[in-house]
Parts: sequence; structure tokens; C-alpha cells
Amino acid sequence: MAILNWSSAIQHCQQRGNGYVIATIINTQGSTPRDGGSKMVITTDATYDTIGGGQLEFLLVQQARELLTQNKTCQILKPIPLAAEAAQCCGGNVTVMLEAFAACSWQIALFGAGHVCQSLVTILAGLPCQVRVIDNRPELMTNSLPANCRYEFYADPTEAIAHLPDDAWVIIFTHDHALDYALCKTLLSDQRWAYAGMIGSQTKALRFRKRLVDAGFAAQAIEKIYSPIGLPEVKGKMPMEVAVSIAAQLQSLYYQRVPVQSGHSTSWRDIKTIMQVQKTTGILCE
Repeated sequence: MAILNWSSAIQHCQQRGNGYVIATIINTQGSTPRDGGSKMVITTDATYDTIGGGQLEFLLVQQARELLTQNKTCQILKPIPLAAEAAQCCGGNVTVMLEAFAACSWQIALFGAGHVCQSLVTILAGLPCQVRVIDNRPELMTNSLPANCRYEFYADPTEAIAHLPDDAWVIIFTHDHALDYALCKTLLSDQRWAYAGMIGSQTKALRFRKRLVDAGFAAQAIEKIYSPIGLPEVKGKMPMEVAVSIAAQLQSLYYQRVPVQSGHSTSWRDIKTIMQVQKTTGILCE
């Protein structure tokens, strides 16, 4: 996607979940380098379009990047006398609105690029998340993905876990039960993730639990990986039906995690309680 102006830059940032700031001149007095309504977009490492250049723009870019480090969505108004504050000889005054948009914090890792994954990404394309599809079969990475999704090839997918961001949401549905088990072991050895779930039957879940206990993992730790995943109310075994069930559960948990107007926020450790209340089928350790 060619980024030609500030509006293209906004679309680019939203699709990739990047934080950005829109700087808009909303009022001018006297001689100014740009008129009211001029806009630019500022990210942590780039700027798009201009509101006049010079020291004015330099100061605003600095302040915008300070806002980006806070990763919060907010608005501020900044009146700037160009001569006194920006040392610009045009001598007028401008008022600039800085609108900061936080980077996406919902990072999802899908291990396995098969049929259910392909159905699931079509749903996740419309949700406020960033998705990486991880697999060791390059032939499955030829289909185009939505803008908020990307492929990552690993000959050994367990190695990808070390590269996941903190608080990632992890879904396991590979073609290989041995790989599923190896991923569970690696996740239990690197518990930086917010949520982990695995597709499969109750029998598979119980067998994995026993093997993980025998491997020395504590039952309390094993309980953090949920299997089978998905809402039991959503029936069906077709890939899209399974994907709808998984996506519905993820979205339900996500919106119970994010802050609401009262300021309350559900902690990650409350997810187990939430899922039990929802009567999710087959928690891995019952």
C-alpha cells in the first residue's frame, strides 16, 4: 500500500495496529505557514504530510511521540505563538489539536494455517486485533490474508513462542498432535501469554493433561491452557462453524478484559473464572 497522504497513513496504521497521532491546525491568526484544517500523521518512526514544516512541526512531532510512548487514546489542544515559541518569523498564531490513538494491544498468535485458521482469520479481520499465523508448511502460506494478519514461517513452530509479545493470545490447531503437545510444553515453560487454547476433543485434552503432569508441570499451570476451545452454544464441525465458536469466545473474553466506563478492568487471572461461569466445555484440567 502506497502511503501518499495523511488519510492513507491513518488507514495504514489502523490496519497494522500501530499507534499514531493526527495533528490538525484548527485555528490560525495572522501569518501562518498552513491554513486551518491542514493535517499530518505522526508515528513513532515516520511522519506523513505536513502542517508547515520548520520548528513548529518539529515541536509538534516531539510532543506527539511523547504521547505515543504513553500508548493512550487522547486529545490535546496546543496554542502556539509562532514567533515566541517556534522562533518562526511569520509571527502568527496557530492552535493545533493532537489526537493520539493507542497501538493495538490485542495480539493473537494462531499456530496452524489449516482450514479452521483460514476461516478464523476472515472473522478476526473485522476485530480490533493483530494476528500472526504461524506454521511450518510454506505451501499453506500462499493465500492472501486480511490487512491485520500476517504469516510467519518457522521450521519448528515452538521457537516462535519466544518471539511473541507479552500478553499474547495463543490458539493451537496444528495438523500434528505431537506438535500441539510440544507447543503446550513450551507455553507452560514461558508463561508470558494472556490466554492459550487448543482445539480438540475431551479425550485429547485429558490425555494431554496426563502427559503434562507426568512431564512435571503443576496442575495449576496446566489449567491455564483451555481445551476444547470455543463456545459450546455454537454447534457444528465445519471449519467456519468451529471458527465462529472460537471467535465468539475470544471476543467475549476480550471485552470482559478491556476497561469499561466505570474504570473496572478484569485481570488476566480472572479469565479462568469467566470461562467457568460461561460453562465453557472441557477445561483442560477439570
